[in-house]
Amino acid sequence: MIKSFRVLVSLLSLGLFLANCDANRVFEENQDIENNQWPVALAPKFEFEITDTTQQYNVFLNVRNAIQYPFYNLYLRHYLIGPDGKQINTMLHEMYLMDPKTGEPRGNGTGDIFDHRFRALKNVRFPQAGKYQLKLNQYMRQDPLPGIMSVGIRVEKVAP
Repeated sequence: MIKSFRVLVSLLSLGLFLANCDANRVFEENQDIENNQWPVALAPKFEFEITDTTQQYNVFLNVRNAIQYPFYNLYLRHYLIGPDGKQINTMLHEMYLMDPKTGEPRGNGTGDIFDHRFRALKNVRFPQAGKYQLKLNQYMRQDPLPGIMSVGIRVEKVAP
């Protein structure tokens, strides 16, 4: 009986460990926004390293907002800077944090906090190996922007 219990616990532990492994993730970081008030002047920067230039990658933007966020959407602009310090790419993104018609929150969450992941770049190849930097700016009309708790990025390999 005790031996069966130990085997069951071991198998469950192994299953949880394997479920938490994320082999495709290259980088993920989120930065908290102080007092949940994102000023226009604040541009969080994320630095990640690319070693395989033949691999395709997806880049995601992570956003955590409080239910008190006053808009249904969020405009962010990203700036991607290569290892040589030159800007490679910039793009304006409109992300829907709430349903535009009903106002119901989107994303994963419980209570009054919601997490979102939006794909910013799909199947991109980085031209050189080295450290890249991605900078985010909020492009809303309110300064500071209330209700944004954190922002971040995730870089992952495209699965074959």
